[in-house]
Amino acid sequence: MSSHIQLPFVSASEAPTPRVVHLVKVQDDETIAGLLGEHASFLTAQGFKAKDGAFTLLPGDGGAGAALLCVDEGRLNDPTAFGVLGTILPEGDWSLLPHGMESAVQETALLGFAMGTYQYRVGVVRSFTTRLVVPDEAATVIAYAKANWFGRDLINTPANLLGPKDLALSAYRALENRGADVRIVEGDDLKAAYPCLAEVGEGSERKPAVVVARWKAREGAPRLSLVGKGVCFDTGGYDLKPAAGMLRMKKDMGGAALLLAVMCAAIDLQLDVDLELRLGCVENSVSGHAMRPGDVLRTRSGKTVEIGNTDAEGRLVLCDLITEAAESAPDYIVDAATLTGAARVALGPDLPAVFSNSDELAQLLLESGSDTADALWRLPLWHGYDAWLDSKIADVGNITSKPMAGAITAALYLQRFVPAGQNWLHIDTYAWNDANSPGRPEGGETLALRALLKMITNIRRSS
Repeated sequence: MSSHIQLPFVSASEAPTPRVVHLVKVQDDETIAGLLGEHASFLTAQGFKAKDGAFTLLPGDGGAGAALLCVDEGRLNDPTAFGVLGTILPEGDWSLLPHGMESAVQETALLGFAMGTYQYRVGVVRSFTTRLVVPDEAATVIAYAKANWFGRDLINTPANLLGPKDLALSAYRALENRGADVRIVEGDDLKAAYPCLAEVGEGSERKPAVVVARWKAREGAPRLSLVGKGVCFDTGGYDLKPAAGMLRMKKDMGGAALLLAVMCAAIDLQLDVDLELRLGCVENSVSGHAMRPGDVLRTRSGKTVEIGNTDAEGRLVLCDLITEAAESAPDYIVDAATLTGAARVALGPDLPAVFSNSDELAQLLLESGSDTADALWRLPLWHGYDAWLDSKIADVGNITSKPMAGAITAALYLQRFVPAGQNWLHIDTYAWNDANSPGRPEGGETLALRALLKMITNIRRSS
């Protein structure tokens, strides 16, 4: 899977006579009336009404001479408000002309167009008949769009085409090409360094791999360690998922795809940060070698874990990686995973759940999500539920016996591997769009990408 992605953008020199897309606030009646001009009655009769997301072509000599998109002023920072352009603009080259809006809106609209244009089909090389002109200073929107597409591509790739080694190699190539120090840990070295993660992968003929990478803008930059769950397919193991629950399990590496995309964009933008990345690439399958309910596994930390359910494997992948990340005492650790269905029951598909032992770090991410219209929602690390994870024969169980608070107890499990004083944040994401909507085509999604990049832009050394 290549991170060399071509976008539906074109430079002004390559498109000297583009048609114009007028971007107008719904509340700007005067500008809308002026653009509709003598065609107002005709367009109204055709059903056009100035409301959020309303689009129409404006007649010109020989056909559609321009276009108009109305956006509510409360959504001008939201790329999906402009996502309809990716599916509705006719063929040709177009340029954006915002009316009465800050200059940043143009970048938001460009990103929304790219997000809406995205399509995935196995074996098909993308080509574009509709393109938008990008200004010379468009590095940020290009980096964000490429990261979004790269992450989506990884999540959408069928599991037979993207196993643990394939995911690890995709990460290796993408990061090495950007100048990061990167290595892949496999075989006996992996079993020694990440014993709990290794047990998760024992059931599959496609053996696990761990990606470890580092890139820093400068000495003394804030140090952030990213940890991603990369379960390329999850059968549930011996606690086998039902057929309906297994259909989308190629997306169970969505946390790894998200954080890999974040690191690629951060390097492309040369953000002022010292970044580490660990991806646990593994497949949870059934075989005579697979872990069983009731097994007790050893972790890198020395703690032992009783397996109450083999379908709660993601936390077993993450705990070894979090332990290693904490050994060098970074300023912050952020992990991301498609970890629990309970988070989706609580928050639905669009809101990743956030857990953190640092109010400052959590608030920075939530504010970054608000600024970029990439929302997340914080849930508590409620200490009263921690004892639910206790085991009679091991240091901790990987699940509880209570059918409630599953997202919280999963986060509490991970917190047991975070040393005291270490700033840590956990994202429980869905990584998927269930249906097509503007800017969010059905399939893999990099929820929290924009929020994380904005957070990294503003992050400081921990005190």
